Amino acid sequence: MPTKREREYYRMGFRDGERYSRGEPEERRGAMQRYQGPYVEGTIIGDVFKEPKRKRKLSAWNKYVKNKRNHITYRDGKLNLKKMAVAFRRKKRR
Repeated sequence: MPTKREREYYRMGFRDGERYSRGEPEERRGAMQRYQGPYVEGTIIGDVFKEPKRKRKLSAWNKYVKNKRNHITYRDGKLNLKKMAVAFRRKKRR
């Protein structure tokens, strides 16, 4: 299965071929030759390379739940979110 980079390069080459068949000027074609620099995961829209969206910052509760040490569970292994929320509110945060 082709990698993301290979699919991206194929798309750019295909787009260049389409432009060539329509007879567009040389400077408008050649996205493949113009593309330089390190590979960054994202998407290509037209000739514009769009950077991926930044991940949002986790809230204090998300960070608390993510930490295994803070997990309070029932006997069956499910998280007891009610008790966790009480402990979270009691906890002194920086």
